[in-house]
Amino acid sequence: MDRGIITLKKGEGRTLKAGGLWVYDNEIASMEGCTEDGAIVSVHDFDEYPMGCGFINSRSKIRVRLLSRSENVNIDREFFRRRLEAAWDYRKKTVDISSCRIVFGEADLLPGLVIDKYSDVLVIQISALGMEQFKLMAVQVMKEVLLADGICVRGIFERSDGKYRKQEGLPVVKDFITDPFDTMVPICENGVQMLVDVKNGQKTGYFLDQKYNRLAIQELSKGMTVLDCFTHTGSFALNAAKGGAAHVTAVDASALAISQAQKNAGLNEFEDIIDFRTADVLDLLPELEREGRKYDLVILDPPAFTKSRNSVKHAMKGYRDINIRGMKLVKNGGFLATCSCSSFMTYELFTRMLHQAASSAHRIIRQVQYRTQSPDHPILWSADESYYLKFYILQITDPFQIRKEDSMTGEDR
Repeated sequence: MDRGIITLKKGEGRTLKAGGLWVYDNEIASMEGCTEDGAIVSVHDFDEYPMGCGFINSRSKIRVRLLSRSENVNIDREFFRRRLEAAWDYRKKTVDISSCRIVFGEADLLPGLVIDKYSDVLVIQISALGMEQFKLMAVQVMKEVLLADGICVRGIFERSDGKYRKQEGLPVVKDFITDPFDTMVPICENGVQMLVDVKNGQKTGYFLDQKYNRLAIQELSKGMTVLDCFTHTGSFALNAAKGGAAHVTAVDASALAISQAQKNAGLNEFEDIIDFRTADVLDLLPELEREGRKYDLVILDPPAFTKSRNSVKHAMKGYRDINIRGMKLVKNGGFLATCSCSSFMTYELFTRMLHQAASSAHRIIRQVQYRTQSPDHPILWSADESYYLKFYILQITDPFQIRKEDSMTGEDR
């Protein structure tokens, strides 16, 4: 097995030694042998102790992404079968597999690879140069693993169309891997019927990571008036309606997303329950506040306000502002569901922001639930980037309203 060897500087490799899979460019002391981009290389500590093998890319600050802790393993079809069988077995034990993420990159020891299953369709996403060469092998083996469980894959679509591709020196790809099929794929999640646009939808078509957070909203919503902000294709709004909400107002700036959300509402016969609005949430929230609107439940599911450490301070302000507005729109004793999908907005920062928002809004918050992403997006404790979704359900109390009610006489009540 003739592989190049990457040797680390003394004192470096802290991520690897903590259980992570990345070697950064500034941690490397020397490179010997075949170290061309995409090649499988061995990684040694400064004293030549073998730390594993992975693929290399000189274009990336993450110079090597480890595939195995053994430097002698063959990265071949059998290797991928073991990894993919393990990933599928884990999902079968932890989530509803009718639609789920089967492979979540580093968290499944397959860096740069994402495979999502929407009913009988697979969507694949490649984010690392070294994984590109294994793409077709991976999807073929994945099909075989699923078929062994009686699941026949109808089609496969590739959604490798993020900015990360250029950073890795890869072209953007959004195309069929199998014969073409209808890319509006019907799924059922938490008893809600949905159409997922795997060709033009966000990410791979849908946000599977919020599955059980949506179920928590469904279980909370009976009889409530609900404001669902950043509704996208209506997933939280639909779950609220499924849970028996009296009325839901769902808002998104994208007319295309709202159109899809309305179709999804029609699939579930929720047209009379959900009112969809195409509007910028940041403009709408202060408008609703001026109108004196109040809701039993406000849901805030914004896009990531930060995608780097450099913009965290600005993101804190953005999150704080919308949460202040959201809290003010909740009826006394009502609920706020709020989240962040950025790994850079850590649990500590997000929680601190909510304390600040509550203080500014003059509200008392009581935690009902704290949740993260669905188990099919497992959090690898040695990989901070895998812990990205923070989701709170909070009860919101207006102390001035309590004071007013407590001051009322029996006759006034």
